[in-house]
Amino acid sequence: MSATAVHSLWTTAADPISKIQAPKIEYGQLSPTLIVVGAAIVGVLIEAFIPRRSRYYAQVFVSVVALAAAFAAVVALAADGYGTTKAHIAAMGAIAVDGPSLFLQGTILLAALVGLFTFAERRLDPQAHGNRIDSFAAQASAVPGSDSEKAAVKAGFTTTEVFPLLLFAVAGMLVFPSANDLLTLFVALEVFSLPLYLLCALARRKRLMSQEAAVKYFLLGAFASAFTLFGIALLYGYAGSVSYATIARVVEGNVPNVDPALANTMGNDALLLIGVAMVVMGLLFKVGAVPFHMWTPDVYQGAPTPVTGFMAAATKVAAFGALLRLLYVVLPGMRWDWRPVMWGVAIVTMLGGAIVAITQTDIKRLLAYSSIAHAGFILAGVIATSKDGVSSVLFYLAAYSFVTIGAFAVVTLVRDAGGEATHLSKWAGLGRRSPLVAAVFAVFLLAFAGIPLTSGFAGKFAVFKAAAEGGAVPLVVIGVISSAIAAFFYIRVIVLMFFSEPRPEGPTVAVPSPLTMTAIGVGVAVTVVLGVAPQYFLDLANQAGVFVR
Repeated sequence: MSATAVHSLWTTAADPISKIQAPKIEYGQLSPTLIVVGAAIVGVLIEAFIPRRSRYYAQVFVSVVALAAAFAAVVALAADGYGTTKAHIAAMGAIAVDGPSLFLQGTILLAALVGLFTFAERRLDPQAHGNRIDSFAAQASAVPGSDSEKAAVKAGFTTTEVFPLLLFAVAGMLVFPSANDLLTLFVALEVFSLPLYLLCALARRKRLMSQEAAVKYFLLGAFASAFTLFGIALLYGYAGSVSYATIARVVEGNVPNVDPALANTMGNDALLLIGVAMVVMGLLFKVGAVPFHMWTPDVYQGAPTPVTGFMAAATKVAAFGALLRLLYVVLPGMRWDWRPVMWGVAIVTMLGGAIVAITQTDIKRLLAYSSIAHAGFILAGVIATSKDGVSSVLFYLAAYSFVTIGAFAVVTLVRDAGGEATHLSKWAGLGRRSPLVAAVFAVFLLAFAGIPLTSGFAGKFAVFKAAAEGGAVPLVVIGVISSAIAAFFYIRVIVLMFFSEPRPEGPTVAVPSPLTMTAIGVGVAVTVVLGVAPQYFLDLANQAGVFVR
């Protein structure tokens, strides 16, 4: 081959390099996520450079400021019209900035802020060796019960790394519902899952149970992520792209110019159906829907209670946001294929969660099964496939997340010598011993049960109404029956607290610092306001209910 031929080969190969586009990234519209990621990195640096005494205060300050600033950024974007008229796809097609994503990001940030207050609580346990202690292990790497652990407790170590971990998890959750291609979705899934696996293992009391919970969550989560990734690969084979818009076009049959390398597989329905099934399965795992719910009770029981509250609220919000975007933006053309499956999942989730919860004797496991039942109720709204369906799900998620964090914050208060007293028998007569705490918990339970004048009722009503208008009347009937079954075990706990004799050796109610009081107070306020006057928030969810394509 002559030198000129080689030379021409080189130049033709090198010519397109001059045409590579610089990435166009709208930093302002991504600011909520960027603020949280930046603060998480600052938190890691605090761990490295600030002396141990001052770390807790520095971390709490940075985290609170970051979450508040990110929420302010979300509000600013929404006020600027990015939720409605200016909704579009940012970051070169990777992230959607639209109504649902801003609404869910705001919900996640507020829930994380309230959850952060329970993380930072340091007055519930008596002081050990003159140091205030929180819910997290003194030194996570020390073997439970070993001398190194005792030394760490005596020296007053605290795991302040939980704050940057929380922020990294929140950052992933902010991207998850607004991801606009499958790879961004997967990266966000991993970014928020890995910190949660770690946080679950960090309980101060009952450390072995906590580590067991984390291992279960990690193994099952790894399986679910693998299924999701395999589904993404199959969908790429089907559509020749990971972008939501392109996949939606191929599903509807308008195929643009076909890449010859993909021509054989493109439009092959088997790839589409199996790929969708796998991706949706990964999302249902995160939501905790039956048959992918087996991790929920164990993890909720073993994880430190503040982590359980945060995880139960924020993970559900993020995962349902992603599920809605996937089903409504990518697969509206496959509605007849996915709706029957979702019908089945919603029915077994509602009934399974409600029926199994009746047999539970541990308050955290009871709340875990109740959260499974709630996933079923929210799925009823997803099935509606209408604008009302989206807005009702958004409203339900906002209402549910604050009730959940509040309820788990109350659980942290009821303590005996071994830490939290989570066994139901110990809650007997709590209403006589500390009526205020029992009354607050009763409000949360009534909200979970969906009693009128609580946020739970407004949310359930909106979801069931949307489902019925979408033609899913039998589903609504089953949902109402499940609510009735669920109301039984919520009200049973209330009866146990107020109408049975307190035990002499029963637990005490710790007096928390203003942090946990704030968390519980916000929970009660949101529950009552969304129950008594939900209209403003329903309208807000309605305006936010349109996905950008």
